[in-house]
Amino acid sequence: MDYKIAGVDIEAGYKSVELIKKHVQETMRPEVLTNLGGFSGAFSMEKFKNMEKPVLVSGTDGVGTKLKLAFLMDKHDTIGIDCVAMCVNDIACAGGEPLFFLDYIACGKNEPEKIASIVSGVADGCKQAGAALIGGETAEMPGFYSADEYDLAGFAVGVVDEKDLITGKDLTPGDVLIGMASSGVHSNGFSLVRSVFKMDLDSLNTYYDNLQAGLGEALLTPTKIYVKALRSVKEAGITIKACSHITGGGFYENVPRMLREDTHAVIYKNSYPIPPIFNMLLADGDLDEKVMYDTFNMGLGMVFAVDKDYVDKTMEAVRTAGEEPYVVGQIEAGEKGVTLC
Repeated sequence: MDYKIAGVDIEAGYKSVELIKKHVQETMRPEVLTNLGGFSGAFSMEKFKNMEKPVLVSGTDGVGTKLKLAFLMDKHDTIGIDCVAMCVNDIACAGGEPLFFLDYIACGKNEPEKIASIVSGVADGCKQAGAALIGGETAEMPGFYSADEYDLAGFAVGVVDEKDLITGKDLTPGDVLIGMASSGVHSNGFSLVRSVFKMDLDSLNTYYDNLQAGLGEALLTPTKIYVKALRSVKEAGITIKACSHITGGGFYENVPRMLREDTHAVIYKNSYPIPPIFNMLLADGDLDEKVMYDTFNMGLGMVFAVDKDYVDKTMEAVRTAGEEPYVVGQIEAGEKGVTLC
């Protein structure tokens, strides 16, 4: 009896590390002080010592049951982008610059090529966010996960000067809400998605003209990373007063999280185009519209508030970063919460 007979292949682990090295290297920043393969990752804060009051901000998350689609379609090269996005978008919501990221993959069987494909997506996400992939863990857990399944989670750290933290404390009635387009369902609500659509290859490979893709391909479209767009707004000299990443819980849970106690958000549902995947979910699942807005991003992955005098400048900054912005509502005086109309 040995470890390999028990189901853990150490040699496969070594091969995985070799295969992912090139992807990891592409994410490096000059502040990284360690190499892949050490027991920890080290990152210099020397560059940020001139901040008045540097504050570390962090985010951790996984991909949820969107992974089930990756298993079914045997497509693993974009799911890592989702994992990074879920962490760094939360950091960007606080005004932070993502610095580094670590991933955790738990699997039933270590297949080095599959692990490398997953990590290639993680590296792509890190490059989009400007974060270094400074470490991670691949845990082979036979008997806990089936041989062809895995879980993926991540953790990111960023930095922001305390004066630049986005907290919502300066929100005032009349501030304008700007939304940035999502790429689709992103990484939340997939338990409901999998209940609405038939989860087999025939269904997932069916091409739809309105999606301009197969159903599975559309659903696996990776989560948008909004770090560059929010940085562009900041670099344009605009203060983002409050910001919400529209994830699990949709609008009704996430928008109030960015508000002061005496402010209320009003969002106009007809102010931006809703991607066709959501109309398909609504029709095929015979879902109530409120359930849709309470579960999904409905086409807006990020919503933030700026002074009404800076709307045009903000829209230009977002477009310069390659994202599509919409004026979607406003802040009013009232009880903390959100109204969609």
